[in-house]
Amino acid sequence: MSESVEESLESAAENRGPARSGAGSGSGLRLMAVHAHPDDESSKGAATMARYVADGVEVMVVTCTGGERGSILNPAMERPEIEANIGRVRNEEMARAREILGVEQRWLGFVDSGFPEGDPLPPLPEGCFALEPLDAASEPLVRIVREFRPHVILTYDERGGYPHPDHVKCHEVSVEAFEAAGDPERYPGTGDPWQPLKLYYHMTFTKERTLTLHRAMLDAGLESPYEDWIKRLEDAPPQWEVTTRVPCGDFFETRDRALLAHATQIDPNGFWFAVPLDVQREAWPTEDYHLARSLVDTELPEDDLFAGVREKVSL
Repeated sequence: MSESVEESLESAAENRGPARSGAGSGSGLRLMAVHAHPDDESSKGAATMARYVADGVEVMVVTCTGGERGSILNPAMERPEIEANIGRVRNEEMARAREILGVEQRWLGFVDSGFPEGDPLPPLPEGCFALEPLDAASEPLVRIVREFRPHVILTYDERGGYPHPDHVKCHEVSVEAFEAAGDPERYPGTGDPWQPLKLYYHMTFTKERTLTLHRAMLDAGLESPYEDWIKRLEDAPPQWEVTTRVPCGDFFETRDRALLAHATQIDPNGFWFAVPLDVQREAWPTEDYHLARSLVDTELPEDDLFAGVREKVSL
């Protein structure tokens, strides 16, 4: 085990760290979720974050871009004044969502790359997040990791969860920050080294979960929103193994309120709310993850992102 990892474990055991605004009595545990755009934090892992906030965990969302090139996906928000100020509007939506979830939130400050469409695909716009060199894109995240000192980081897998260039870049900078933040020789001038102990990938739309919710809707005599998904899943590439299922059904309503805060992106009459909460809680009351890196001993499968870490932090 490297010296930086040993120091992180010692620090966790003593529950020491810099005094930070908003940090009060709690578990001493810290969780960071790194996302590409505002609204991603509410569609992936929001109930998990709300559950841990309720448990006294400090939770920070890091948002890589401002979502400036995102389309308006809610017909009720398709107005010229919103389209002309989409960056500001999405910033305001993020402020409401983070308040609902009870999390801290920081912006990395990069510009949305947009989702390229067409055949052939158009080039990505100059100056966008996806085209930033890895070191330049990772430096502000390393700085925030060293300041916040998370024990656990959540991010996307190498395909980004879906192949948006900003999601792929988010994966790359998250892995880079996880591996570099504890090394005092890397990214000098960004604070004292801090080594996170676990790195997870979101496993939101797995085949097993989709099929289970699909069958649950049919069994309840309801129309399933997953009918077309079932066909596409047959040709989907293999997914990472789900190693960790976090029970958080009691916080699905909080997740949905955070989703609705992103009014430009979320249609209240759309897909996200097609499965009633009681059906979701009965059929699939967890949010799921793949443990990609761990510097502590843990036994799989897990039901806690802090398994192996919790024991190191004094209460």
